[in-house]
Amino acid sequence: MRTTLTLDDDVAADIERLRRERDLSLKEVVNDVLRRGLHESRRTSRRRERFRTPPLAVGRCLLPSLDSVAHALAIAEGEDFR
Repeated sequence: MRTTLTLDDDVAADIERLRRERDLSLKEVVNDVLRRGLHESRRTSRRRERFRTPPLAVGRCLLPSLDSVAHALAIAEGEDFR
């Protein structure tokens, strides 16, 4: 299949570097890199096992209100909030 592909400068430089290192054509390098990327994306897209964090009781809330971020930061930094 023939197509036009626009590459970002950093990607083009990496592909050119690979092409020179491996003494391959641009077509061979692009196809190889795309195959590897597609294979990896299929491998990592499998359904992952759900991770659950067990609850932990830490006692009562020490802030008068969880709605005031400024108040919480003042207490955390040891300042007197007014």
